[in-house]
Amino acid sequence: MTIKSRICEVFGIKYPIFLAGMGGAANPKLAAAVSNAGGLGVLGAAACTPNQMRRWIQETRELTDKPFGVDTLLPMSVRGGGNLKQNQGKNPADLVEDYQEMAKEFMNEHGLKMIEADRKPTEIESVGLFTKEFFEEQMEVVIEEKVPVYAAGLGNPAPWMERLKANNTKTMTVVGAVRHTVKVSSAGVDAIVAQGHDAGGHNSPIGTMALIPQVVDAANGIPVLGAGGISDGRGIAAALMLGAEGVWIGSAFLASEEAGIYKHQKQAIVDATEEGTVISRSITGKPARIIRSAWTDFWERSIHDPLPMPFQSAVAGSVLASADADERQDINPGFAGQGIGMIKSVRPAEEIMSDLVEGMEKTLLESKKWL
Repeated sequence: MTIKSRICEVFGIKYPIFLAGMGGAANPKLAAAVSNAGGLGVLGAAACTPNQMRRWIQETRELTDKPFGVDTLLPMSVRGGGNLKQNQGKNPADLVEDYQEMAKEFMNEHGLKMIEADRKPTEIESVGLFTKEFFEEQMEVVIEEKVPVYAAGLGNPAPWMERLKANNTKTMTVVGAVRHTVKVSSAGVDAIVAQGHDAGGHNSPIGTMALIPQVVDAANGIPVLGAGGISDGRGIAAALMLGAEGVWIGSAFLASEEAGIYKHQKQAIVDATEEGTVISRSITGKPARIIRSAWTDFWERSIHDPLPMPFQSAVAGSVLASADADERQDINPGFAGQGIGMIKSVRPAEEIMSDLVEGMEKTLLESKKWL
């Protein structure tokens, strides 16, 4: 069955299925596997240092000759300095040390030992992680490497559009509201991802089913990808019925053999139900859907709000790194969307892609019975 979608034509792919650019999880092996299977693999490079991102891009090129993308974050709240006064008017930078002490108390309570995070400080010490300078240096790598596709997981790539277009890089951005759609459509992106509240990671307060058709109506003719809670072929077909021309899928691929997350996190996805996630700012400082854990519960009970991005990462980093070293699923099970109740095992990405395509085609054919 041939799916007639502008998405496939614009991005040069067989199926209108994109791997969501999940930070760390969507590594070169996973991105290449999805691209080789006919979709479009997207590297989740949000937390990659510029040097690491360059290595990932080069590794992906060695694993596939098909189009692939790179996803980073461009949050205006950080780029514009809007996070300097929050938490009752206090500068978050002044609160980091106190919050780190709270994190140490949490670690002691749960029997975690402090370890160094798995990142080379020398690569980021000049700009800092998740700062305006960090995001800008990442974009320089995207442009220098002339990647086939660039996706902004947060924010608007407008300041870089002229240079991206000069490289023939296709651009897309993730939105969670109609007002965001209007802004990015004027920037001239090639596709817009409408990511609803059902999605894992940073998402929208609007449910996926309500968001997709409203973004389609506001997109000024730009093709839209649906995202959020889509974990099987039926979800893809539903997104297409709502006006999307493709999908952006994350959680289904988290449970792949290639995904760059820990075994205990993959098992947490298999073990979880549709009720197993919460919205929390406890990891990045921005609201994100995460599998519920002792860490998210700690912040839910706390009288203190998490710090805004990028400061909360400095608080959560050591906790999560230590939890991963001890394979503590109860503390860092990871990000995931509400569709995880349909995920029953860890499989190769190629097999997951095959099932998604088969389920999509079957559902679309069966939909004719309603006519």
